[in-house]
Amino acid sequence: MKQGWLIVNGYLESEKFDEIYSWLIDAAEKNDCKLRKLTNDQVLSALPVNPGDTDWKSEPDFIIFWDKDVRLAYMLEEEGFEVFNSADAIEICDDKARTYIELQGLDVATPKTFVAPLTFDDKYSDYTFLMQVEQHLGYPMVIKETKGSFGEQVYLVNNFEEAKECIDKIGTCDFIMQEYIESSKGRDIRLQVVGDKVVTAMERTNENDFRANVTNGGVMKPYTPTKKQEKIALEVCEQLGADFAGVDILFGENEDLLCEVNSNAHFKNIYDCTGVNVAEAIIEHILKEID
Repeated sequence: MKQGWLIVNGYLESEKFDEIYSWLIDAAEKNDCKLRKLTNDQVLSALPVNPGDTDWKSEPDFIIFWDKDVRLAYMLEEEGFEVFNSADAIEICDDKARTYIELQGLDVATPKTFVAPLTFDDKYSDYTFLMQVEQHLGYPMVIKETKGSFGEQVYLVNNFEEAKECIDKIGTCDFIMQEYIESSKGRDIRLQVVGDKVVTAMERTNENDFRANVTNGGVMKPYTPTKKQEKIALEVCEQLGADFAGVDILFGENEDLLCEVNSNAHFKNIYDCTGVNVAEAIIEHILKEID
């Protein structure tokens, strides 16, 4: 019997996440595999000062890393564990600026994007960069903190003063400035990729918000992606090294546009929408990879 660890964050208490963990554990059991849930603080205390020094008594065959504590993920990889998703994939997908940069050169269209300059102060002392960016993007403009989930930390600004106020409010958080896609207002699609397949997809719409996320009041329905949309999702995941991910695509006026990639996409909503249990696909993929 194969054995794995499911590493989660020890400081995140949520019924929604607990349900995801249970589905992964149940899916493993159905595949004659024992998946043990451990929190990141539990595992951290067991790691050696020097990677490779620990004589693991019950070393798992694989680790599902359902957390964003990437330093721990890197340490586990240094110990020789097979980690899904990899530390690199998690770190890149968790940073919208890094994701945009890593996908440069790939034949995938995205909204026009600018990465904000680094500042060490609470507020920028000069906004020349914003005046330069607005010449390319115009208004409305989307400002996104580079780290955020469920459509949070994403803002729509309509002029320079709103943009400046938004940036001041963000403070020292890194962010990107992005073209607003009017044709996809309150509407996008989520494609769930596992391995080399799109296992399910849904369309999200929100009549009251420019963000389509269900958490922000959006509604969902099953969606059959086009071959082009599937190609975008698969190529992006391959480029980022993600074994599984939720890929969000916008409806551009002339072509589909990649919005973002979620390495540990919460799949409760897509299950409620489509009836597809992504946990089963993830476990089957991992067991195939380590066989």
